[in-house]
Amino acid sequence: MTSEKTSGTSEQHHRHRDVTGGWLRPAVFGAMDGLVSNFALIAGVAGGQAEQQVVLLAGLAGLAAGAFSMAAGEYISVASQSELAEAEIEVERLELARHPVAEERELAEVFEARGVDPDTAAEVARQLSRDPDEALEVHTREELGVTPGDLPSPVLAAGSSFLSFAVGAILPVLPYLLGATSLWPAAIVAGLGLFLAGALVSRITTRPWWFGGARQLLFGAAAAGITYGVGALIGTNGL
Repeated sequence: MTSEKTSGTSEQHHRHRDVTGGWLRPAVFGAMDGLVSNFALIAGVAGGQAEQQVVLLAGLAGLAAGAFSMAAGEYISVASQSELAEAEIEVERLELARHPVAEERELAEVFEARGVDPDTAAEVARQLSRDPDEALEVHTREELGVTPGDLPSPVLAAGSSFLSFAVGAILPVLPYLLGATSLWPAAIVAGLGLFLAGALVSRITTRPWWFGGARQLLFGAAAAGITYGVGALIGTNGL
């Protein structure tokens, strides 16, 4: 009977987190922008000694205007980027059809630049070039940094930005919706939201949770403090 000897050490695997920021950047930016900008707007209006209804109206208007602005801006930005990428992909597709030999040699040079020996690079390029779709995908990924059929959706980007901004912007408005007559409840809610959001983001970075929370709180407080001061200097009587 034969026996098989297994290694005492198991194969090690590890996984990396998403460092491209594909979902993190717009979500964090939208929520933070909504929370900071709308709280700063409310603070500025409240600093001018405006009535509760005026502060509430300003907060709701800031929420609606900011959310739609974020969505429109994100849609145009992502749509323009996708349209540019599609145009360049079409250029690459035509080049592959018109000059297949030159494109195959170009692909081999890409592999050689990465340290592959010339013969192996040429063979890999030849095999990849047999399938037009595979060749197009490799060329666009290497030359443009994109993959055909996997471009970001403008609608999804706009919807995500709208929702994330609205979630952040509604927090400082909530106390006024519930009947608050001063800025302090909104400031407390906004401060907690800023600190919590910063702490949560730090969980997927190397920063301590308290650092991320304190940083977000500091920036938000600075923005609100400045606009409150401007509102107090101008005041409703100065308009």
